[in-house]
Amino acid sequence: MSINELNSRVENDKVLVLERTFDAPRDLVFLMFKEPEHLKHWWGPNGWELPVCTINFRPGGSWHYCMECMDRNQGDFFGMVSCGKAIYKDIIEPKMIIYTDYFSDGDGHIDETMPSSDITLEFIDLGESTKLINRAEYVSSDELNKVMDMGMLEGITETWNRLQERLNEVK
Repeated sequence: MSINELNSRVENDKVLVLERTFDAPRDLVFLMFKEPEHLKHWWGPNGWELPVCTINFRPGGSWHYCMECMDRNQGDFFGMVSCGKAIYKDIIEPKMIIYTDYFSDGDGHIDETMPSSDITLEFIDLGESTKLINRAEYVSSDELNKVMDMGMLEGITETWNRLQERLNEVK
């Protein structure tokens, strides 16, 4: 797998594993997930901005965000708002972030009707580059399929492309 290539696979019908190597040192890649001022520049697919991004980066803390589609060329998506909330379980800086990821409303109330997932982000130091492994475990294959049908894989591909662009800007 080369730098900037997203590799994805499903394990046990309910775990989505995403891997990508970023052209930046591990400490910097980890920082991109920790600080709102960085996340606001790259979180979300192309054409989406992050007007809401609050983080309490500690075990038991949370990250609440809302993305808004600002690209008129995206048709029905233009003006759409999508919010999420993460509850951090464990943080081992700069190696790992473990959290539960939820859909939420604009006030950060969890939407129990939508799939949630337990996420483990592993940051592997490769010197001047970093391998990021994202393991997302859903309660069932149906829940995983639901988010896949929503275009999650395309969205994360664009999001991680934007992350590499941000890394290029700040390194």
